[in-house]
Amino acid sequence: MATSKKPSCCIVERKKSNALPTHPLLIRSSVSIQQDSQNPKLFTNRAMAHIRLKSWESCIDDCLRSIELDTTTANMKGYYYLAQAQLALKHPNEALSSALTAYDQCLKTHSSSTRSVSELVLQAKKEKWEAKERERIRRRSPLLRELEDALLLTKHAELRNVDIQYQGRENSTDAREEREELEDTCRRKTEELRSVFALADPINLSPRQEVPDYMIDNISFSIMHDPVITKNGRSYDRSTILEHLKRSPTDPLTREPLTISDLRPNLALKQACAEFLDRNGWAVDY
Repeated sequence: MATSKKPSCCIVERKKSNALPTHPLLIRSSVSIQQDSQNPKLFTNRAMAHIRLKSWESCIDDCLRSIELDTTTANMKGYYYLAQAQLALKHPNEALSSALTAYDQCLKTHSSSTRSVSELVLQAKKEKWEAKERERIRRRSPLLRELEDALLLTKHAELRNVDIQYQGRENSTDAREEREELEDTCRRKTEELRSVFALADPINLSPRQEVPDYMIDNISFSIMHDPVITKNGRSYDRSTILEHLKRSPTDPLTREPLTISDLRPNLALKQACAEFLDRNGWAVDY
């Protein structure tokens, strides 16, 4: 579990701007901040607006300010938004640290956001693995590296075209679906490319292995990152079993009465899942 230490303000090198915000999403929160500049919640509110506008650097600025001002709690929303911005700027290590801090705070406060934050933790772990995997492949196969870089350049150019096409409507359903389709297309092409190269170099570019059944949550059918064990010895990811118990205070398998106090951390399985994800980040999408 991550601690509530303050993140470094030097996560991303950038030049601050003194320009006043002009977008309607930012005007109200900026006016509120001018009236009460010591209220951390106002900065997290504006950080959320920056996320909607994909203004990642400004989002990080507001999150860090909110965390700095909030001396009483770990500021779950501040760290949650911070992790999203860090992921968008391709800083998976920092994002994972922020997401784990937000997850810890969710558990302490029994937050309804636990499932969403848990998914963000897994996404950060996946992107951290992908960054290591790209570097490993870059060292092993210069040609594959060159081809993957070309796919990424094409994807980024097409994503910029989508942003231009839907300027002012960046969060519309059509824009979101087009971006998701481009991301999925690039991911599939990259996987196909690696599969072809793996045939020529199976030792260094080996294909994916299967996720062991005991690491799969039987409610969400995804790999677990924080497993807990029930009275009957069955393990579930903490976030999904908590969601289930909100709907029905029963064991998902036996239907016997089950409460949050009946759950116990499965530390051995948690360690095993963490080690597996560290080597196989693709398993987040399994």
